[in-house]
Amino acid sequence: MSLVITTYVPEGIVMASDSRRSITIEAKAPDGKDLPKIDTVSSDNAYKTYLLSKKDKDNKLIFEVGVSSFGQDLLGGISTASHIKRFTEEELTKEDNVTTIPKKLVEFFRKLFPTADTGFNVAGYMREKEGEASKPHIYYCHVAQNIVERKNVKPDGNLTYGATWSGQIDVLAGILQPSLLPGPEDKPITMHKPPIIWDAMALQDAVDFSIYAIRTTIDTIRFQARPKNVGGSIDVLVITPDGAKWIQRKELKGE
Repeated sequence: MSLVITTYVPEGIVMASDSRRSITIEAKAPDGKDLPKIDTVSSDNAYKTYLLSKKDKDNKLIFEVGVSSFGQDLLGGISTASHIKRFTEEELTKEDNVTTIPKKLVEFFRKLFPTADTGFNVAGYMREKEGEASKPHIYYCHVAQNIVERKNVKPDGNLTYGATWSGQIDVLAGILQPSLLPGPEDKPITMHKPPIIWDAMALQDAVDFSIYAIRTTIDTIRFQARPKNVGGSIDVLVITPDGAKWIQRKELKGE
């Protein structure tokens, strides 16, 4: 499991993810009976947020698009990060942008692993008409469900701001989303949480919120009697109309 979050505010987009990869070990006893399944941590160094980019022959940037992956990570025994690298090299062209990549990404994975319980957040900016300001695009994608859904537009087509999180979401949902409490005659009462004013959120606050969301989940499940399937360091990517940059990202190192 994983936790990835994409926070989108007027100044820019923040994408963050944890680094833990969990696996389930299945085995049989000598007599052929199934042994209890064991959930264990295989790594705290998995990459789950990626910056896809392409330049033209003059080294001019064509696009920068962020992708965060969640759910099943080892597909065919190979990490999603490796599949993403192959996808970038083999499938993306100078004609692609943030509006074409989500569908191509899902199609790429469905050809190889059509039942994979793997999903993606895809985000970036697009100048839809020459002379217009660049507009943010945020997509939720899922391989097995064959979903590509834009998240940051209202039914009337106007932009909206907020956050979308995927993977191990129960801790964050319990803090931020409405909950049900027992009421008179056993009828539940909805308890609403104080709202977050996304439209007024500064980009630095969006960075802080994204880190808070993942850190709080890591710290909460640490003390709960449950699989520790969110953990490791937190990678944070910021995308604005001016470009993308890593706020923090784990690097290879020696002892």
